Amino acid sequence: TSPSSDRSLCGDVLGRRPLFGCGCLKTRLAAAASACRQNTVKHLEACSQLHTTMSAARAGRALGRAMGDAKGGGDGRFFSTTKKGETGELRAELQSASKDKKIDAVKKVIANMTVGKDVSMLFPDVLNCIQTSNIELKKLVYLYLMNYAKSNPDLALLAVNTFVKDAADPNPLVRALAIRTMGCIRVERITEYLCEPLEKCLDDTDPYVRKTAAVCVAKLHDIAPDLVADRGFVEKVRDLVSDPNPTVVANAVATLTEISESRDDGDALGMSNARLQKLLAALNECTEWGQVSILDALAKYVPSEAKDAERIIERVAPRLQHANAAVVLGAVKVILEYMHATLDPESDLSKGYRKKLAPPLVTLVNTAEPEMCYVALRNIALIVQRDKRVLEAEIRVFFCKYNDPLYVKLEKLEIMIRIVSEKNVDQVLLEFKEYAQEVDIDFVRRAIKAIGRCAIKLERAAQRCVNVLLELIKTRVNYVVQAGVVVVKDIFRKYPNKYEAIIGALCENLDNLDEPEAKEAMIWIIGEYADAIENADELLAQFLENFSEEEHLVKCQIVTSTVKLFLKQPTVEIGRA
Repeated sequence: TSPSSDRSLCGDVLGRRPLFGCGCLKTRLAAAASACRQNTVKHLEACSQLHTTMSAARAGRALGRAMGDAKGGGDGRFFSTTKKGETGELRAELQSASKDKKIDAVKKVIANMTVGKDVSMLFPDVLNCIQTSNIELKKLVYLYLMNYAKSNPDLALLAVNTFVKDAADPNPLVRALAIRTMGCIRVERITEYLCEPLEKCLDDTDPYVRKTAAVCVAKLHDIAPDLVADRGFVEKVRDLVSDPNPTVVANAVATLTEISESRDDGDALGMSNARLQKLLAALNECTEWGQVSILDALAKYVPSEAKDAERIIERVAPRLQHANAAVVLGAVKVILEYMHATLDPESDLSKGYRKKLAPPLVTLVNTAEPEMCYVALRNIALIVQRDKRVLEAEIRVFFCKYNDPLYVKLEKLEIMIRIVSEKNVDQVLLEFKEYAQEVDIDFVRRAIKAIGRCAIKLERAAQRCVNVLLELIKTRVNYVVQAGVVVVKDIFRKYPNKYEAIIGALCENLDNLDEPEAKEAMIWIIGEYADAIENADELLAQFLENFSEEEHLVKCQIVTSTVKLFLKQPTVEIGRA
């Protein structure tokens, strides 16, 4: 084949002019293949760009469906604006005669406020929209006022007349909305106008308004406690405890509890037998968070007689099977308080109550979410601090799982130390020994420290704890040895002149100590047992070599132990050792 025909062939294959004018066929074909590969890469890049564009379009359509497009009327469109400097447009829409435009404009303002933009300059224009019979628009305006009234107190006063008017509206939703908003506007100049409508709403015929007014009293007390006392609002809220509606009762109890905590008044509820029966009746009918408020109030009430305590506990006990963890813990709190305040904690009746408390607490610990488990463990730690016998038989529940987060493991460790006894100390020590061989160094140190705390807490089990520590120290793992030295020092301080057999193992690992706390503990042991350690002077001399470089606590301990060594062995000269 001639070169000219080669050039023609190459040009026909590639669909363009020939690439070369001369050369062998092999070279020209290689160049043609390279050009084809380049075209293929460009084609793939173009396809990838097209795919990205189509994906972005699909994502945009999905976002539009989620948020609601402009034609569909979804409120999400108010968050998707890209306009800049639209304050003038919003002001014009707020001043529009069309109700729909006003609502949309206020929604845009609320959307900007929600994402953190400052829209306080529109305060007068939004305030002008407050005179409306539209509930939706009124709620939006009230929401804006609650957020910006504190920064514009003078302009907020202009809305007072509307608040007072709405507090007397035939619609109970409007009345409750007005009272709630006035209570949330934390401006002292508005509080004086709040008293009269609030007093009327506390006696309102609608329970929704009464429960809202009860909460408003707590907010008003936070701003002006003297005003609440002068106007007798606390007594009115106390009367609401006897309200036939359970939700009103729960809100009244929550308000009185908050007021009593703020002014250190233990009997703000003014508990009487009639009110107590009303609380117990409302406990079965109100919402779960209302039950929490009532249970907290019952826990602060101390019955005068054991029979009354038993009756209340029997009414509260069904709450132990509630699905809400807060209700369960509230019921546990009531039962524990009455057991120790009114009943005999050692009686058979109290033992029966302890058996009832254990299963719901175990259920809380076994929850799947680690955050919920952690909160439950924190509460259980307080419970076992008050009465460890509640969960003494359930100690295996607190054994750590391999997939537990560190913060859950540490809480379980603390609870096990609190409820450990001579009956279960052996299985607890085996568990702690396994923890001390894990890879998490912080958890290992806590586990070794827990072994020492068990030894200090249970004298009869101290020898078993020391044996476990000795096994761990013999592993010669650096951080295990150092944690063990610190723990052994605490055991020696608790039980002097006992368990001295472990000192030899400690001295063999002297070179592994590099942490100041471990060094300080080892030096203390050498000084304290200088008469029992044959080469105490040589061991102490090792620490003197780098005396100037040691931490302050190590230096102080070296000086103290040197004096102890001199008093016990006055003929020894450490410097010549």
